[in-house]
Amino acid sequence: MIHAEIIRKEKLTPTVSTLYFHWNADVKPGQFVMVWAPGTGEIPMSLSHIGKEKAFTIKNYGPSSDMLIKLEPGQKIFFRGPYGRPFSAVNGKTLLIGGGSGMASLHPLISRNAFGLIAARTREEILFMDEFESGNVSVTTDDGTFGIRGNVLAGLKDLDVDSFDMIYACGPEVMLYNLYKHLKDKNVNAELSLERLMKCGIGVCDSCSINGFQLCRDGPTFTMDQLRYMNEFGTEKLTFSGTRVSVH
Repeated sequence: MIHAEIIRKEKLTPTVSTLYFHWNADVKPGQFVMVWAPGTGEIPMSLSHIGKEKAFTIKNYGPSSDMLIKLEPGQKIFFRGPYGRPFSAVNGKTLLIGGGSGMASLHPLISRNAFGLIAARTREEILFMDEFESGNVSVTTDDGTFGIRGNVLAGLKDLDVDSFDMIYACGPEVMLYNLYKHLKDKNVNAELSLERLMKCGIGVCDSCSINGFQLCRDGPTFTMDQLRYMNEFGTEKLTFSGTRVSVH
């Protein structure tokens, strides 16, 4: 187990904060670590910053994340990793499609050649919009309080997806599945970062299994060709007890 002292904390939205720390490790965009919240367990989390200063951008959505988001500078955070298959590196024009806190995983990929399509429920939940070059970002909100009213597909209507050398996406599975259906018959390169329940993060418990793939070792990023053979994608997932339930 690795531990690091939190050096600063930045509140990005009412429910999302970024915790910064120093960790001398080579982490690739899209990889994750298992973060330990004492008394509640471990949760998988991508790093939103992977340079000299590293960081987790955390959304409050359960007991473990609630405990982590309450940490303050000077306190320690415990984790292990990094694990998983990162996003493939490409030279050229990229499209980053992030839903909600899924933008945290995509943040290290923001560059001068990157265009962002950010989806959020409401204006106050938009993440990292100002870090894109001027004119290189589009936003959709469910309630229409900022940008285009609607979901990611509404934002794609005015974008020529064929003009991008690679599309990266991360967010809720329903969003990713609808995005996959929109892209699957187009001539595009795309990688989607999926989310599944993870208990171990090292391929032992099989709780993150999807059609024989384990997200912790074979993913969490998958290509369009791999997704074509995953009939559980967008339809079924495993609960903590191992029960198979609907994604919706």
